[in-house]
Amino acid sequence: MPHFDGTEVTQSITFRLADSLPRAVLENWQREMDNLKLPELAYRIEIQKRIDRYLDNGAGSCSLQNPQIAEMVESAFFYFDRERYQLLAWVIMPNHAHLLLSLRAEQSLSEIMQSLKSYTAHKANKALCRKGKFWFEDYYDRYIRDSNHYLAVVRYIENNPVKARLCNSPEEWRYGSAWWNKKAR
Repeated sequence: MPHFDGTEVTQSITFRLADSLPRAVLENWQREMDNLKLPELAYRIEIQKRIDRYLDNGAGSCSLQNPQIAEMVESAFFYFDRERYQLLAWVIMPNHAHLLLSLRAEQSLSEIMQSLKSYTAHKANKALCRKGKFWFEDYYDRYIRDSNHYLAVVRYIENNPVKARLCNSPEEWRYGSAWWNKKAR
């Protein structure tokens, strides 16, 4: 899918580990969806829902459940906060991550994501004594339309660990903005 790469815009981004969703599973879903002959938007929404459900079940190596890796990725989120973007909400799940960012002027989401994923992949592979792809090459992004959409996205991101049954409340999940916001109070 094409990415929205506008500047000074708030965007929700989801990216995942390279082994978190086998190609065969995605291709099977696409065949099922093709048979339904849905309009393009409905098709994209349904595929994304299926991906989200699959990821929440913890498929793949789940390298992000390693505290060393999760903390390193979280630190990378903070590194350019207030310089290239404003970090508004985030969560690091065992096999994927969600971000809500407001890009600063003259910043490109594709460049930010390439930098973030390249840096963290290198560090994670080194820490895990492994080689090869760490992140899936693409990411899913969506620009925020209005204040209601913004609030819904923050709720979705912060509640993702609860929905995946990793904790009982968003504030309990150490690798997310809900935990950090509770800590700051």
